[in-house]
Amino acid sequence: MIPIDDTPLCRDGKVLILAYDHGLEHGPVDFEGVPESADPRRIFEAATHPAVTSVAVQKGLAEAYYPSYEESVSLLAKLNGTSNLWMGEPDSSVNCSVEYAAELGASSVGFTIYGGSNNEIEMAEEFRDAQEAAREHDLPVVMWSYPRGQGLKNDTKPSTISYAARLALELGADVAKVKHPGSHSAMEDAVRMAGKTKVVMSGGSKRSDRAFLRSVKETIDAGGNGLAVGRNVWQRENPERILDALEAVIFEEATVDEALAAVE
Repeated sequence: MIPIDDTPLCRDGKVLILAYDHGLEHGPVDFEGVPESADPRRIFEAATHPAVTSVAVQKGLAEAYYPSYEESVSLLAKLNGTSNLWMGEPDSSVNCSVEYAAELGASSVGFTIYGGSNNEIEMAEEFRDAQEAAREHDLPVVMWSYPRGQGLKNDTKPSTISYAARLALELGADVAKVKHPGSHSAMEDAVRMAGKTKVVMSGGSKRSDRAFLRSVKETIDAGGNGLAVGRNVWQRENPERILDALEAVIFEEATVDEALAAVE
């Protein structure tokens, strides 16, 4: 592990990544509820919020939009990703090199691994190359650790999420992005399995403010280090409001009720 608390990825040891790789991974369907969310400038504007430690995007968005925001936003370059048009066993093409991410001004990089997929071995070898290259550039590495594949029956089972966190540690990720396993004790176990790798919760599909914040609070209370969130921010009409609440929960250790009261 490299010390990352003093890097742009962290604030006071906590992480809040605003993820916007969904245009590739999910396609236009994710922008239908709030059509203006299809405009990357809206998300980069949201990423200027002080709670956001980095914005995660694919290479094309970094090239096209990051230069206008490099003074106020930290870039996490997502190195791999595959469209939802792909119907095969879970896999993720490498679309950007670490070297090019560094040229774009990235202060960290992200990489997806689908543990349990028939393509896991190939993806782990690709991650090895990316992780070692990132070390040469002193760039923190965030693993999207998502167990998935035809042989995996339940990708949110607590033992599976703990395995996902451990996979990130074993392969050398500085931060593991994992799904919430459903309880405080299960998240505690995932954090324990991650060792020195920081654990952040995946935001997932849009939910009510209270339900979403409750899972974030549970993650922090279980020893997690924050959140990597997309739809639960930019699918809202007012992203700043939920970011204000997230800042209170993650960085100020407020309760859910306190955070909601502060933004009403």
